[in-house]
Amino acid sequence: MISNEVVLVDPKDRETGRMEKLEAHRQGILHRAFSVFIINEKGEMLIHQRALNKYHGGGLWTNACCSHPYPNERVAQAAHRRLREEMGLECELWKIFDFVYRAEVENGLIEHEFDHVFLGFTNKNPFPDAREAQAWKWVEIAALEKDIVKNPKKYTQWFTMALPRVLQNFRQN
Repeated sequence: MISNEVVLVDPKDRETGRMEKLEAHRQGILHRAFSVFIINEKGEMLIHQRALNKYHGGGLWTNACCSHPYPNERVAQAAHRRLREEMGLECELWKIFDFVYRAEVENGLIEHEFDHVFLGFTNKNPFPDAREAQAWKWVEIAALEKDIVKNPKKYTQWFTMALPRVLQNFRQN
């Protein structure tokens, strides 16, 4: 099933309608999304560099995968599906929190998302789809945090917004 529609939601993640994905990003309409973070047994995080052909964020580094669930698709199911499609990985995922953010990105687009954040653990290396990721790496978390402070424009906005809470959850467990 391929859908170019996103699920529009209110601030409590209740569905309010559907809209074509690019139009929702042009208008900055709040819609449902998810982000997947992956950590290995060394405590390194998997990040990838978005393919240059992405409609926004091309060339930026970000979490293992992120996307939008299809209409009528459970968010957890969508997170597993996209992790497999984008990065060629399968592992158990746990939803750790959600948050709403709004960020103006390039090409006149606006990310306004109710983002469900998942955390997974694996030691497997990804086999990314080149249409999604042009590079990937496991990175030591302290080095990642330092680089984000030094070079914030190298990373997607949602990644830098969610990362502190992801790490807080990881360090508490």
